Amino acid sequence: MMNEPNNERGWYAAAVEPQPVRKKKKRWIFPLVLLGVLLCIALLAGLAFRTSSDYGISDGDEYAGEDYPGNWHDYFDQFFDSASVGSDAVSVDIETADYTGDYHMTLDPAPTAAIPLTDLYQKCIPSVVSVEGTTKGKQGIYFGTGIIISSDGLIVTNTHIIEDCSKVTVTTQDGTKYDATLIGADGISDISVLKIDADGLVPASFADSSQLKVGSDCVAIGNPVSSKLTGTMTNGIISAIDRDITSNGHSMTLIQTNAAINEGNSGGPLLDLSGRVIGITNMKAMSSKTTVEGIGFAIPSSTVFEVVTQLLENGHVTGRPTIGIIVSPVGEELSDHYDIPQGLYISAVNKGSDAEKQGLKAGDILTAVNGTPITTNDEVTAIKNTMQAGDSIHLTIWRDGTTLEFDVTLTEASSLN
Repeated sequence: MMNEPNNERGWYAAAVEPQPVRKKKKRWIFPLVLLGVLLCIALLAGLAFRTSSDYGISDGDEYAGEDYPGNWHDYFDQFFDSASVGSDAVSVDIETADYTGDYHMTLDPAPTAAIPLTDLYQKCIPSVVSVEGTTKGKQGIYFGTGIIISSDGLIVTNTHIIEDCSKVTVTTQDGTKYDATLIGADGISDISVLKIDADGLVPASFADSSQLKVGSDCVAIGNPVSSKLTGTMTNGIISAIDRDITSNGHSMTLIQTNAAINEGNSGGPLLDLSGRVIGITNMKAMSSKTTVEGIGFAIPSSTVFEVVTQLLENGHVTGRPTIGIIVSPVGEELSDHYDIPQGLYISAVNKGSDAEKQGLKAGDILTAVNGTPITTNDEVTAIKNTMQAGDSIHLTIWRDGTTLEFDVTLTEASSLN
């Protein structure tokens, strides 16, 4: 419709055969059409602006101006998972075993030449497996991906795939199924090591993720959505490095990529173009209000190296002081709406922690640590990581209008259940 008045017939016919009434009508049509188009553009622009600012990993302002629940406790009960307890404790009922082999993970720091994607796939796919976890009582099945790290059957995958499972099955690319035993599972890093009774497997090679640069090409291989789509490869770039993401009360530093990551990709490799693992995919950004595409995340290989080394040696990760609480951010909009302080909402307190003994409760809001105001889990982690288990940390708590002070002894995370 916008182009109609601009063609020769529309303008020159009126000039050759002047008809005052019709001419007057045509003079009104163009401004009206133009005004309508401008209004539509304005509306669409407003919609795009709202939706583009309305997605993301939760920052405590999930409603973004819409109707909130009447009680702020109800808000957090609805939007934040309090099942986890803020430690690395993991509920897995499969058989456990100590690793007695001689495998030691290494990271290759040297740059390696890129190879064609078709060759890369053929090189790497033998090291990718399917991981299937059956929950207690066979109530459900978790499906994900794993990476072979040793020829004698060590598999690294995500902890969230096997948590609450009583049986875990690993399927290699030739279709052989193995019952897996557990070497170690870490809830904070979301990394677990499994063992299958196999020999002659093709292990993946790992590069040092600290050498990554934004814009570098990468690919992901995994088993998205269902067993019918196993061995799917997607490509993209490294979108960002050192993304601090809080998931279920744990702060994780992850690689961001626009390579397609979907449910089932968890535990699979993110690879550089030489076919070396630079990360293990574990999550993507999602929203209940708008489509979010191309925002996936992976655990850096440098983190994988540290955790796997400890799991093989000890069966758990040591050297992590924890307060023993799981928290969720109270954003500015949420704070203004409910007239509560910004900080971190405590949705659960770990049983057996000194935080529990000192009287911290679910529903408290943590507003300061060692006298420093805090609003994010990363700020707490930065303070906590300068301390050791056994040290005392001072917490300022807001509880239903009253400010309270607590001195809490940090606990070794691996000791909490």
